[in-house]
Amino acid sequence: MMKTISFTGALSLALFLAACNGGAGESAKEAHGAEAGHQEEVGGHAEEGAVTLSTEQIAAAGVQIGRPSVGGVGTIELPAIVEGDPQATQVVSAAISGRVVALTRNLGQTVGRGETIAVIESREAAQLKGEVAASRARLTLANANLAREQRLFAQRVSPEQDLVAARTAAAEARIALNQAQSQVAAAGGGGGGGLNRLGIAAPLSGQVIARPVVLGQTVAADTELYRLANLARVSLALSLKPEDAGRVRPGNRVTVTAAGRQAEARVSFVSPALDPETRLVPVIATLDNRAGQWRVGEPVTASIALTGSGGDGAVRVPTTAVQMVENKPAVFVRTAKGFQATPVTLGGASGDLVLVKTGLSGRERIATVGSFTLKAELGKGEATHADH
Repeated sequence: MMKTISFTGALSLALFLAACNGGAGESAKEAHGAEAGHQEEVGGHAEEGAVTLSTEQIAAAGVQIGRPSVGGVGTIELPAIVEGDPQATQVVSAAISGRVVALTRNLGQTVGRGETIAVIESREAAQLKGEVAASRARLTLANANLAREQRLFAQRVSPEQDLVAARTAAAEARIALNQAQSQVAAAGGGGGGGLNRLGIAAPLSGQVIARPVVLGQTVAADTELYRLANLARVSLALSLKPEDAGRVRPGNRVTVTAAGRQAEARVSFVSPALDPETRLVPVIATLDNRAGQWRVGEPVTASIALTGSGGDGAVRVPTTAVQMVENKPAVFVRTAKGFQATPVTLGGASGDLVLVKTGLSGRERIATVGSFTLKAELGKGEATHADH
């Protein structure tokens, strides 16, 4: 009887222990399942710096993907103004004082080199032309006297010294005439149609871009009458920061863009000094305008190619692709499951691009637009980790 009771008690104890072990196993399974569920819940951020997003989620978030720019020299974009080429623009001034009695060209009209474009009536003009006439008459008389002395000397009637004196007088008369004609040329060089009128000739071929005087106006010497420009070639006036101007050289390419038009110019001048007012560096680029599509004074956008900014293998990314992650610059690189925040070391910026010294090879696909959204998503994952 005692054995039976003992066997029954032992069986009951075994069953009790088995039940306890089974419950513990189920509890362990439940705990493991909960942990696995938690890992699955935060699995998108389980790896440090990783953001898990599907293709649909990436599109919905407005994230755009592209590749870094490798090689080249970088560009900087800034506004510019079209100006007349300084080498093909000239002011036509009144070299003498007087009254404007003729203006033969209006704004926008073309003019050929040497054509009379204005006439000034003046007592000074009469004096200049009168001196030319008198010098010409003296030269004619001196030449006639020289011919007579040569004939007499050949006939052995006149001594040699008279011949030498006649030659000297003719030479002096010729010099006086040349001087008088040079004074007229310096004053304008045109005929003018009368002894007291002096015509002003165009110094170059081009178009009239300014005419600040009117008929009948009395002008002083050096008053601007016209401004002429050969618009087959125009210039762009640019102003660069000193750090950008240090990477611009004469000959660098400049892409010029305006409404419905685009052309290529070349840098022709980089000032060695800063503008005292703006503290910027003046730069001039030359643009072919034989087709006449660019107008003086027109605002345009210029994209200048920079040199000396990292070599042929330089890697650059848009500034919108860079975010500060844990107080360090990072770029979000596309992965199979989403993106990975990759730390980078940055160099100088060139317009909308920034140089990446280390961290990228240039073959990656990166988030070029919408990287701030990825940074915010990464912050949510870190907050979830902190809560658990």
